Amino acid sequence: MAGEVLIEQGETILRLYVLPPAGAQVGVFLPLDALFEVRVQAAVRLWRVLNGRPPGRDPACLSSDRISRLILALRTLDGLDSGVSQREVAGALFGQKVSTRDWLSHDLHFRMKRLVRFARALTDGGYRRLLRHPFRGA
Repeated sequence: MAGEVLIEQGETILRLYVLPPAGAQVGVFLPLDALFEVRVQAAVRLWRVLNGRPPGRDPACLSSDRISRLILALRTLDGLDSGVSQREVAGALFGQKVSTRDWLSHDLHFRMKRLVRFARALTDGGYRRLLRHPFRGA
């Protein structure tokens, strides 16, 4: 009988759809598609758990740096959508006031340009890439 099986080890939960073989060894079917790398890493984590080993780092977890950048992007959009200038947003986000005269040649100006470009890309549908993190592609 086919069905879903959950394997729990500590905080890790592996979700499997099982087609039990009639007396044969258990195997893993991995289609050679766009998500092949994701599937391989999931299969390795499953193999580790089935052999009593820790599953290892979850490749789908966002790093703390990535989370911080996403938070900055959202806060940037909030500020810009409220009519605040990039210079003022930079001052609020990074705690560094820059004069209007120095803004165009200041490091924060270029940092904000990159952050705004990243934030706008997220709002233009780029947020969907988060669902496939860390795997890029189409």
